Amino acid sequence: MEFFKENPGIRIIAILVSFIIAIFLVITGWKMTGEMAGLIKMLAGVVFLLAALKIYNINFEDPKKKK
Repeated sequence: MEFFKENPGIRIIAILVSFIIAIFLVITGWKMTGEMAGLIKMLAGVVFLLAALKIYNINFEDPKKKK
């Protein structure tokens, strides 16, 4: 994950792309009420949101706490 620390422009683009994909998946899944595919889309959207948060927080990780 040092790559994202060294390249802030790419980190910002990765955050924006995963956030946009996540919002798209959550909204389209929400419109599919009563279908299993809608639930799967929303869960995939949540995974993309968590990925965006992970990429965002890379800068703030404490290097001493790595296992």
